[in-house]
Amino acid sequence: MPEFSYVHSRGWIEVVVGSMFSGKTEELIRRLRRAEFARLQIQVFKPIIDKRYNDMAVTSHDLTKIDSLPINDAEEIWNHLKPGTKVVGIDEGQFFSNNLVQVAQDLAERGLRVIIAGLDTDWQGKPFEPMPTLMAIAESVTKQHAVCVVCGSPASRTQRTAGGDSKVLVGTHDAYEARCRQHFKPTVDTPTLDWKLQREAQFEA
Repeated sequence: MPEFSYVHSRGWIEVVVGSMFSGKTEELIRRLRRAEFARLQIQVFKPIIDKRYNDMAVTSHDLTKIDSLPINDAEEIWNHLKPGTKVVGIDEGQFFSNNLVQVAQDLAERGLRVIIAGLDTDWQGKPFEPMPTLMAIAESVTKQHAVCVVCGSPASRTQRTAGGDSKVLVGTHDAYEARCRQHFKPTVDTPTLDWKLQREAQFEA
């Protein structure tokens, strides 16, 4: 679904969700770059715990990146919001607490376009708040799909392959695979492919 194009005086919320390796961050960056091309001032935020590829920039698995500000809590956005900002991008929304919902609502009420990307389900296949609530209140929701590393079908689940059973584990190909409903297991499972082969399979699809 294309992003909304309301007049600038009205705000709204866009949510981009999907499994790991489904292109959520790439889509977030694409929309933010388009806003920049339209000469709109943007600001980008990410959770401070996400240091997988770059401490500061929001970075996709294919290493596309955009400058961002790491924060601990969504409320910190208010401390850094610039008067001329028209578009706010937020990556890895699932790593923020539920107050991200109200912050997004308030930003939209102030006339800003808010774009949030994140996992809609966790490694056990359960809804990963606050993303499901954000999906419910958003004007636009886009669900991305990856490629199942077992069968090549569209993948909507994130399979954990290492790292124990904690709810939050910031990782990439070293700890997760994309899988379809049929091949997903809500447990830590043995990796299907070497991560380099997995990555090649996904980009060739």
